[in-house]
Amino acid sequence: MPILAHLDLDAFYAAVEELENPTLRSRPLVVGGDPHGRGVVATANYVARRFGIRSAMSSAEALRRCPDVVFVRPRHMLYRQYSQEVWAAIGEVVPRFERTGLDEGYLDLGSVIDEFTRARTIAEAVQTAVRARTSLTCALGVSTSKVVCKVASERRKPGGITVVRPGTEARFLAPLPVRALPGVGPKAEERLAAAGIATVGSLAALTDLELRAVLPGQVGRLLRDRALGIDPRDLELDTERVSISVEETFERNLSDRAALHAEVRRMADEVGGHLVRSKLSARTVTAKLRYADFSIRSRSTTLAAPIDDATQIGDLACGLLDRGLRDRPGSLRLVGVGVSGLSDFQQLSLEDV
Repeated sequence: MPILAHLDLDAFYAAVEELENPTLRSRPLVVGGDPHGRGVVATANYVARRFGIRSAMSSAEALRRCPDVVFVRPRHMLYRQYSQEVWAAIGEVVPRFERTGLDEGYLDLGSVIDEFTRARTIAEAVQTAVRARTSLTCALGVSTSKVVCKVASERRKPGGITVVRPGTEARFLAPLPVRALPGVGPKAEERLAAAGIATVGSLAALTDLELRAVLPGQVGRLLRDRALGIDPRDLELDTERVSISVEETFERNLSDRAALHAEVRRMADEVGGHLVRSKLSARTVTAKLRYADFSIRSRSTTLAAPIDDATQIGDLACGLLDRGLRDRPGSLRLVGVGVSGLSDFQQLSLEDV
């Protein structure tokens, strides 16, 4: 029996912007395009959602609904950096997963537990790991199939966990509106509504004859199976290691540059050692800075050729740290060193030539 989870970060783009600028946390926030042009809402924080603002709405409509809303243009490179950190944290708890986007994916909990009764504990551990590494929150749905996990992860957002036990999948889905079922688009919803079918349970109860009259062909059978909680799709597992990183939260905030450089070089030694032991090299080096107010800055550099040398990684990471502190001076409560863009190409030493 599969033991799966669907993970969905809470208002991801908006949450990242709030971490970068904590003054936004109590204000209605939209990440999206120009409200005075043809912009569209990419993500709204939960304060803005109270005004009915949602993803894919025009930015102009969002402004009409809430004249005080703050608009921020998307910063996709920044979101990718946070996403890498999220999935690296997840991989330390559940090594087998399928990313379906920067902010969501499926986890194979069965790779670390053999009893469904322990699934919530692992889901909580994932939440803790993500929050500790990035300060982001996420919701998880846990069950035996992708479709049920996906629906369940929406039930308790933000930050909740919904567990649907084996044998209860169809009962969990039954009272939900048909549009809540992945795969039911506007056209299918319209056809189902015309036939008087408003809930997932009503769809699940259709006979073959009734189903062919409403949704003929393979699509109808697929959606009815999903309405029953039946979904045989396997996870398309990520086999590529996302990143390797080390970070340290200090007992006291640090501002002394020499002390910070010493910490960075110690972490670079750990990262470099991990690369060598794993016979990997990396093209991107990242320094992570978390300030006294818990805001995060990451600075990265990508090289033309991959490296695995700890001294080089340390030199680059110290330079990135200095750059981050020039951009925003202040004392730091946490520093991290990470590498990504991993490959099995290793640097040659002089002895190898």
